[in-house]
Amino acid sequence: MQVRSAEEILATLGKNGRLEGLPFMPEMFKYCGQILRVASRAHKTCDVPSGTGRSLPDCVHLETRCDGSSHGGCQASCLLFWKTAWLRPADEAQKQQPKGLAAAASDCTVDDVQRATQRTARASNGQPIYSCQATCVTEFTKPMAWWEPRPYLEDFRSRNASLARIVRGLLFQAYLHGTQAWRRKLGIPARWLYDLVQNVVGGPPFPIRRGKLPPGTPAPLGDLNLQAGDLVRVKSLEAILGTISEGGMNRGLLFDKEMVPYCGKVFRVKDRVSTFVNERTGELTTLKTPAVILDGVWCQSRYSNSKMFCPRSIYSWWREVWLERVDTQGTLQ
Repeated sequence: MQVRSAEEILATLGKNGRLEGLPFMPEMFKYCGQILRVASRAHKTCDVPSGTGRSLPDCVHLETRCDGSSHGGCQASCLLFWKTAWLRPADEAQKQQPKGLAAAASDCTVDDVQRATQRTARASNGQPIYSCQATCVTEFTKPMAWWEPRPYLEDFRSRNASLARIVRGLLFQAYLHGTQAWRRKLGIPARWLYDLVQNVVGGPPFPIRRGKLPPGTPAPLGDLNLQAGDLVRVKSLEAILGTISEGGMNRGLLFDKEMVPYCGKVFRVKDRVSTFVNERTGELTTLKTPAVILDGVWCQSRYSNSKMFCPRSIYSWWREVWLERVDTQGTLQ
């Protein structure tokens, strides 16, 4: 798809820099005129604070991520939402006005889009409260029932998920709830059987686990001083469980079940993360203990029934204590 010109896109926006509630952010202007590949159809997404699934119309994800330059240098690197009215087929020869263009919305300017990145209110420390696609998810989406079949059909039709992946996801949910594998004691046999089968077929272990760090014990820290480009191996699930609380936390950072499939694998560090816009509050937040993101390692929504197969592809954040440095041959350093 080709991203339309800035002038065409501005003509679709209200003075608040939005189309149907979805903000067009300043970080997106640099893509205007470029031909980009569609990463997925964004017919549904997730609200991170609530953990629920949401639906939205006429939207896709291109292979583009926010660089945070107009949002305090946020390093979350979120996948951007694009309204189809902001795009056209790459082979379209003649420019066309987006369908449904509202004359009253044609006076939006670049400055309006820039101003819309901050709310009028201020945080208690006087710092800006930012507004972005991530903080406004509930404003441009609608609640979606996890049991509604149409989104799963759309996942398949749009090629967001293969039939095999959909079947595996539904079988996991059936097994999880049918055997009560998530329960502490009652689920022990089901977890053992799941791990036995996965070990035979080479799949990841049962993902819903409780951490083993004793209450009141300070969470261990890693000090690898990882930088972009470094090669690392994610430690085994068993090793990571020893670094997190029963609730899955290491110094406030959650080791999520969606991270389990990456255990034992080698990846390259994409970036260090210390500053991000809090999706709940819109405030720019600094991590007391920096984390890293790994190239190509994001949430695949394999195990969460309320947002299964969400295409938002949020980068997983990793503590250095969950990683070990390796050389180019994959050997521990």
